[in-house]
This record gives sequence, C-alpha cells and structure tokens, in this order.
Amino acid sequence: MHEATLLLSRAQFALTAIFHILWPILTISLSAFILVMEALWLKRGEVIYYYHVRYWSKLLVLNFAVGVVSGLPMEFQFGTNWAPFSRFTGAFIGNILGFEGAMAFMLEAGFIGVMLWGWGRVPRGMHLFATAMVALGSTISSFWIMVANSWMQSPAGITVVDGRAVVTDYVAAIFNPGMAHGVSHMWLAAMETGLCVVAGISAWHMYKRRNAAFFVRSFRLALGMLAVVAPLQILVGDAAGAGLFERQPAKGAAIEGHWQTNGAGSGAAWSLLAWPNKDAQRNDWSVEVPNALSMLATHSVDGKVTGLRDIPVADQPPAIPMLYYAFRVMAGIGMLLGGLALWTAWTLRRTRGQLAALLARRKLLLAWTLCIPLPYIAVECGWIVREVGRQPWAVYGLLRTSDAASSVSPGAVWSSMAMFIGFYIVLLVSFFTYARKWLRAGPDLSAHLPAK
Repeated sequence: MHEATLLLSRAQFALTAIFHILWPILTISLSAFILVMEALWLKRGEVIYYYHVRYWSKLLVLNFAVGVVSGLPMEFQFGTNWAPFSRFTGAFIGNILGFEGAMAFMLEAGFIGVMLWGWGRVPRGMHLFATAMVALGSTISSFWIMVANSWMQSPAGITVVDGRAVVTDYVAAIFNPGMAHGVSHMWLAAMETGLCVVAGISAWHMYKRRNAAFFVRSFRLALGMLAVVAPLQILVGDAAGAGLFERQPAKGAAIEGHWQTNGAGSGAAWSLLAWPNKDAQRNDWSVEVPNALSMLATHSVDGKVTGLRDIPVADQPPAIPMLYYAFRVMAGIGMLLGGLALWTAWTLRRTRGQLAALLARRKLLLAWTLCIPLPYIAVECGWIVREVGRQPWAVYGLLRTSDAASSVSPGAVWSSMAMFIGFYIVLLVSFFTYARKWLRAGPDLSAHLPAK
C-alpha cells in the first residue's frame, strides 16, 4: 500500500475524530446538568429552575445537532479508508456500533423532541422522564463507543480465524481489561467539561453583571457537581494509569519518556520534563524525580517499569515527544481546574453564598470564563495519548495500522479530506453564530410555565 495513503487516512480519521469529540462530551454532561435542574424544579417548585432548564436546553440541542452531523463522516471512513480493519473486526465492532445506534442514538433522538417541544403538551413528570432518557441515551452512547475503543486497546473474547476476529465470548469482549477504566475516565472527563462550560458561561454573565441572580444558581450547582466529579476523575485516572503500564507497556513508557527498565530493588525515576529522542533511544535532557515513576505505575517504590529499549523499535509508538507533552498538558489542565475549584469553594465559604460578595471576586469569575476551552484541550490531548500511543497497532497486538488501511489513491483521500475540512468549517461557524446569539440574548424570564 502507498505510504502516503496510510498517512493521509490516519490524518483524515484524526481530523474527524478530533472535531467530532468536541460535541458528545458536552451533550453527555449538559443533559445530566439539565436533568438535575428539572428535578429541582419539580421538587422545590421554584420557577427559576424551570427557566434554567429552558435556557440551557437551547445550547444542548444546538450542540446535539452538530454532534450528530459531524459524526457521520467517521462511520463512512470504516468502509472507504479502513476496509481491511472492518473485515478483521466487523464481527465485534460492527455489532457494538449497531448497539450504540439502536440503544443510544435512537433513544436520544426520540426523546429530545419531547424534551424540546413537549412543554405543556405532556405532564411535567413525563417531561422529566424524557429529559432523563436523553441524558441516559448520551451516557449509553459513550459506553458502547468506549467499549469498542477499549477492545481495540486490549482485545479479548475473540480468536483469529482466516484473518478475521471471531467472537468466542461476548461478555469477555465487551468487558475487556481496559473497558472499566476507559468508560469511566471518558464519562467523567465529559462531565468535567460540561460543568466547566456551565460554570464559565455563568461566571461570564456574573462578571458582566447580566442576570447575575439567575446565573449564580447554575454557577453554584456546577461547582457542587464538580466537587464530586473531580476527585473521582483523579482516582479513576490513577487506576487507569497503573493498568496502562500493565497492558500497554510501550504506550506507558512513551508518555513518560522511560527508556531503561529499572533493575530489581531500584525504583524507576519519573521525568517531570524531558525531550524524548526515539532515534537515539534516550532523552536528550530530563528533569527527574527518583522512584516516582514506580510509585505512579505500580504503586510500589521499587516496582518494575518496562523501558522502551526492551520493546522492538517497530513496536514503539511514533511521535513520542507529542505523546509525552500531550499527557502533561492533559494532567496539567486537570490540576489547574482542580486548584480553581478549591479556590472557588474557599471563596463561596467565605462569602457565605452572598451574591454581592461573590460578584466582587472579579478575578475568580474571569478565571472561570477564561478556563472554558481548557477541558476541551485536555480531552483532545487525552485522545491523542490514547490513539497515537496505541500505534503501530489498530487492534493492539493483532492488527497493525499499516495492514488496516484501504488501498486507495492518495488523491482520493486528499479530496475527501478537503471536503470534510470545508464541511466542518461551515458547521463550526454556524455553531458559534447561533451560540453567540444565544449567549447575548440571555435567559427568557417571561416564558409561561407549562401546565401540570
């Protein structure tokens, strides 16, 4: 196969994946946030919660629409650019993607209409149920997508017959070794992203003194939910990291710039910052913390951590410096957002929830506003680590990426990628045009309450 075709096919899939992932993560989290708001309205009877549901639902449907449309090119690429991959994995991946469409997308698509246009037409309890189904559908969707991806990272429950993966144990394939960490880490990342977006938008309105009494409610609720989600993400991330070094030692070593396997009785040093050099099989320079990598990877001071030099060069991931720093950007943003959340909790405690005192903390509100894009950057970096770090395998240990791509001309891939780029630019401009109008308009506090 032409080397250019492989590189272009990988670049095209990276483009579509990087763009598409921006939207489902907000759908997952924002639908859950809206569900909580609507439940509070029905429980407490305070009309302000109803107005919150109506306001944030507009962003949800706009985000949902772009997510659906932007995901279609990814599906087509399995047949056009990655036909050998589809033949090899179709018995499992095809079923899983079918489950996602039937169980999740249809659930979301069916009930989002009731959620948006059912006000006054269905009982309030039924409307709450519709909102819950939209939130559940988005979560189920992330579950099946991460099942498929985790299986590619740690395949199980199959045997290879005549060049195809044949499922011998569906339970083992679905609940593969990396599934629990993959699903939970991605779902929590989505929740953090959406809650940071809600907090940031609310902080912006409060900073501008626009409907501050309205947005302080969403600001507090988002921070309260983050107080639960953020610590869980840290725990899951730590467990996922330890599992990574066990299942994919090449990826683990690459993201930490670890070249030499530590000997018995001596811990592996962790490089805080370094510049990995794959050609020389070493770091050009490194700032290290003794024994820290053993603690991170094995939870033991002298735990063995396999170095890249013990892995054939052909099986080592490419672009190791990109992996190394993408991981650090992801982790650094997580630490920054955690610190900002602590600062906010301390501020809320000092102000005792008084709106005027909170509005006086303009630096805090501005910080949350400026942090809106950070969780998106962290998610993108996380996917770079997850996907580039799996290379050179499409299905880890079973199917190389070079054997998974279709034999099409580079020109065909170029032309389709150019079309996707133009299509995504139109989608992005359209989204921000409508989102800007929604943001500037603010909440409609004159809307009539629906009948019970």
